[in-house]
Amino acid sequence: MSDSRTDAAAATAPDAANRVASAVAAAPFVRVFGHADGDALAACGLLAVALRDREIPFRVHVSADPVGDAVAAETAEDNSSGAGEPDADAESQSLVVSRGQRGPADLTVPARGDRQPASVAAAAISRELGVDPDPVLALAGIIAAGETPGGAGSDDLLAAAESAGLVERRPGVAVPTADIATDLAHSTRLDAPFSGAVDAASDLLADLGSQSDSDAELDEGIRTQLASAVAVATATADTAAPQAADSVEPVLRPYATPTAPFATLGGYADVVSALAREAPGVAVSLAFGAPGAVSEAVGVWREHAAAAHAALDSPTTGRYDGVFVLRVETDRPAVLPTVARLARAYRSPEPVALVATDDPVDGRRQAALAATEPRGLDDATATVAREFDGDAGGTPTQATLTVAGSVADGELIAAVREALDDD
Repeated sequence: MSDSRTDAAAATAPDAANRVASAVAAAPFVRVFGHADGDALAACGLLAVALRDREIPFRVHVSADPVGDAVAAETAEDNSSGAGEPDADAESQSLVVSRGQRGPADLTVPARGDRQPASVAAAAISRELGVDPDPVLALAGIIAAGETPGGAGSDDLLAAAESAGLVERRPGVAVPTADIATDLAHSTRLDAPFSGAVDAASDLLADLGSQSDSDAELDEGIRTQLASAVAVATATADTAAPQAADSVEPVLRPYATPTAPFATLGGYADVVSALAREAPGVAVSLAFGAPGAVSEAVGVWREHAAAAHAALDSPTTGRYDGVFVLRVETDRPAVLPTVARLARAYRSPEPVALVATDDPVDGRRQAALAATEPRGLDDATATVAREFDGDAGGTPTQATLTVAGSVADGELIAAVREALDDD
């Protein structure tokens, strides 16, 4: 969804990238605080590789509230310094990596007010540090940000990947591995009748005349038919909202990635997005090429996806002015942002999807919100968190909220709606 504002922001990237690169190059230690989403995590991976290659000590921390965590870390460091004693770590630097995060951090990726994906900004910083960024990881982050490869300032990354033979457009559906039926059922970029049901995905392939569930054995004709079948099934599902037909398009005709850890850019983006919620350290291991990281990442993604689709299986829904509410049953709060994103993309007739747990999990009421355009979700959830002495984090387009289990789901939903109206 590249627009003129995004392109204008991308044009300022060299100055912003040089400022960050100069600061971290001179630092004895760098703390990287990333938001728990696929784009920010991909950016953290790119920065981690650049810092490693430049032999700059660093630590990566990913959470729902990286700005708050960065402030807390700096406060703790200040308090640990003895009065009148020089702070040996005074020149260390903290980076907040998040598209749309606001706060007091001096160094942000992208720069404050910049609309480009964090992955694009991180790639530019890597170059300023003298390290060539992995264009495949960066492009996966761009897809996770809801953008199109080649858009939002990533044209040079796509050109580099194509010229090196790292990506190639082909018919089919964007999934992480060659196990097409299993991956279709688990994809968190789709909300279709076969989502969460491997047998149903296998039946879809069989109906097309495929003799195999392996993507490697499908010819172009079957892949083209599969893409059409997935598009129709998704757009005509009983739960589908009108935008479902548009939401499924980026999953079709993917960029294959023959030398990357995953089969397609879109599949890579799907896995990294799940890792951001469940196991961000695995994503950094992927960026470093650590042995066993790919299989671990696929396992985490499939568990996350299965839980997300199970939560979406039979929600209690309600439509309000501007907000579509889904009450779901799950004991895994980490899937709520994924559920909210899928609900907004495929089911919500309103600009904001709000997902809340039917029952408290570990004594806490949990919720997540998603919007396709900036709606001040971070501010709204922060307001509610203050009201109920809870915790919140996020960006203008995605946010999470946790309050005491004694807060009824209806009370929480009403408070969020009021906060959104006031924003």
